[in-house]
Amino acid sequence: MATSTLAVNHPGYHGPITATLDWCEANYQFSYYIAEMANSFSNVFSISLAFYGIRNVFQESLPGRYGAGFLGFAMVGIGSFAFHATLLFHYQLADELPMIYVASSSLWFLYDRVPGFSMTSRRTITSLITIAVLDALFTWSYILYRNPIYHQVVFGAIVLGSAIRITYLLKWSDIRTKIPDEKKAQIANIYTMGAGIFILGFLVWNLDNIFCDVLTLWKTSLGWPAAFLLEGHSWWHVLTGIGTYYMFIGTQSYRSLCIKGDPRNFQIRYQSGLPLVARVGKIQ
Repeated sequence: MATSTLAVNHPGYHGPITATLDWCEANYQFSYYIAEMANSFSNVFSISLAFYGIRNVFQESLPGRYGAGFLGFAMVGIGSFAFHATLLFHYQLADELPMIYVASSSLWFLYDRVPGFSMTSRRTITSLITIAVLDALFTWSYILYRNPIYHQVVFGAIVLGSAIRITYLLKWSDIRTKIPDEKKAQIANIYTMGAGIFILGFLVWNLDNIFCDVLTLWKTSLGWPAAFLLEGHSWWHVLTGIGTYYMFIGTQSYRSLCIKGDPRNFQIRYQSGLPLVARVGKIQ
C-alpha cells in the first residue's frame, strides 16, 4: 500500500511493477529474482499451517470439504508469495482472489445446515452455486475495476458476515441447543482468539503503511538481517495466518461438524500448541 521514498529500490528480473500495490519493503534489495524478500518468505508460515490442517483432515477422516478449505488457505499463501516476489498484477490476482474464494466458502460452510455431508441436497447445491456465481462476478468486476480498496471492502464484508452468522448460530438459532454449552464456549473461545490475532495483524499492516518512512530509517540504522523484524507486512502474513487457522478450526470445521454431524463425535485437542479437530475415541 505504501512504499518509502527513502528506500533504495533496484531493478529486477520481473521488470516494471504492474501491481496496483507496492509495500514498504525495498524492492529487489537482496535478490535480482525476488522483489520483496521478507514479504515473500513470510508466507511459508501460513502455507505450513494450511498443510498442517490438511494433514489433520486426513488423519481424522474428516469430510473432504474441510481439506478443500485448508487447500484454499494454502493457495492464498502461494499466491501471496508469487505476488510479493514479482509485484506483477496477474500474481496479485493469484493472492487476492483466493482470499475472496476461501472467505466465501467458509461462509457457505456456516449456511449449509443440511444434516450429513452429502452434496446432493437441493439446498446445499443451490447455496454452493450461489457462492460460485458471486465469486465469478467479483472476479470479473475486480479485473476490470483494479481498485484494491474494492477488494478489501468485499473481503472485510465477507469476514464480518461470517462473524455475524457464527454469533447467530451460537446464541439465537434453533439449533443452538444441539451443541452442549461446553463445546459452544470452546468454539467461541477459539474463534475469538483467531479473530483477535487477525485484527492485530490488520493493525500492524496499517502501521507499516502509515509509518513506512520512519520504519525505513529504523531498518537502515538497525541493519539486516535484524531489520527483517520491522517488516510490518510480513507480520501481517504471520498473524493473519495464525488467526485464519484458529477461526477455521473453531467455526468452519468444528462448528460445522457439530451442526451437520453429531457433536458427541468430535472434540478439540491441541498438538504443538495448535488446536485440531479430533474424532472422539479415535486412538492417536
